[in-house]
Parts: sequence; C-alpha cells; structure tokens
Amino acid sequence: MFIPVGCSAPSFKEFTLIMPAVSVGNVGQFATDLVISTLHMPRVGYFHSDCLVPMVGNNPYATSPEDSSELSTNAEVYSLPDLKLAVLQIRAPIIQTKYRQFRKRVVSWIKTNKFSKVVLLSSCHAHHRDDRQLLSTPLRYLLTPAMQSVVGDGLQKLDWKEMEKVSAFPGISDTEQRLYIPGGGVTKTLYADCCSEGIPLAVLLIFCSEGDNMPHAFALVNYLNEWLHLVEKPVSISTRVSCAGFV
Repeated sequence: MFIPVGCSAPSFKEFTLIMPAVSVGNVGQFATDLVISTLHMPRVGYFHSDCLVPMVGNNPYATSPEDSSELSTNAEVYSLPDLKLAVLQIRAPIIQTKYRQFRKRVVSWIKTNKFSKVVLLSSCHAHHRDDRQLLSTPLRYLLTPAMQSVVGDGLQKLDWKEMEKVSAFPGISDTEQRLYIPGGGVTKTLYADCCSEGIPLAVLLIFCSEGDNMPHAFALVNYLNEWLHLVEKPVSISTRVSCAGFV
C-alpha cells in the first residue's frame, strides 16, 4: 500500500517507474540509490507491505546534519515530475513465504497508477553463464510483449543483448529452452507476471558475483542512461553519491 508523505497522493500517470530486484550483490538496489541521489529526487511516499522484512534507518541521502536525522523505511517512493520519473527503492529482503503476495501488490500498484513503463534493475550469478554469455558483455535485457510495442526496435539500435534462454536439460537435450536468472530474486517471476498482465516492463540486469559490487551498479546505471538519458554525462565511480541500501 502506497502512503504519501503529504496530504494528497501524487499522480504517476504516464510516469516511468524504476525499481530494483533484491538480487545477487544488491546491484539493483545500489543502482537505484545512484539514480535517486544523482537526480536529487525527493521522497513522496512509502510503500508499506508486510511482505518485506521490517527495518528502519537514517536518511541515506542526507546532505546536512538537519536531514540526516530523518528516518527511512524498507520501501520508499521518490519522484521527479519534470522528468515524469518515479523510483520505488526496496531496502529489505522479501519474506520467503510472501514472494507471490508481494508481486501481486506491486503489479496492482503499477496498474492502478497507470505508469507508462516500468524498469526493473537486477543482477544474476556470473558463475552460471554459458559459453555465449562468457564471451560477450555482462549486461542483458528482457522486454515484456507490452514493452516491445512501446520501444519498438529502439534497444536493438543500442546494440544491447537480450537475455538468452538456456537448455532446460543441459547435456541431455537442447530442444526445451527456459529463462534462467539464478540469484535474481523476483526478477523472473515478476517479469512473467507483467507479461500476463500486459504491463510494459523492461528488465536490465548484469552478471556479477558477491563482493565489491559498486562497479556493477555504476555499469547498470549507465546502461539505463543509454536508453532513458537521465543525465547528460555517464555516472562515474568518482561521483559523490550515496549508495546506501540497507540490506
């Protein structure tokens, strides 16, 4: 349930929504932090759900002692009306028995607010790559049918690589192919939900391993920026930004 900061709820009609998957290395969450802090996006509300592990912390984007004492919760919404951009930042894991319930609530919120498109930032275990994936860029994308009709061949012009399907029975038979995103959290199932619900969703993900994942977050944000042009210059690792996911 979305709870606005002010007295009235903001309108997100025709906005682009960016959100992370809680996935390997927390890359999607770090990348989302980069978007919020780089664009100085104000918080407009909270996404209250009993599907997330309860948590609270200090303001991760504080720029002065006064706002450092503000509290942040496990899921918050930020917005820039001038860019028609909204961001849902998720800072806590989804409770294991409530994955499906959480996805349903997110999908319902997306449909109710009539977002024009949704971008899910995610990651995937690097050690599960096959030979094709080892020999190319670690960045991948997925589009729902509804999103394909929105962007057309725009992503192909960027020379991006779509996430490959892999054999369901490797070494035995290659006739049956499946989408495989190990370490991606709700990425695969939320993508499937959005396909069936007709939601224009793009998944941008990167292959990585646990460790120092800040370079992966910067790479993912710049990957996103190639498409949406949120900032004029690529975000560099020397940029003074806060990446304060609490997970």
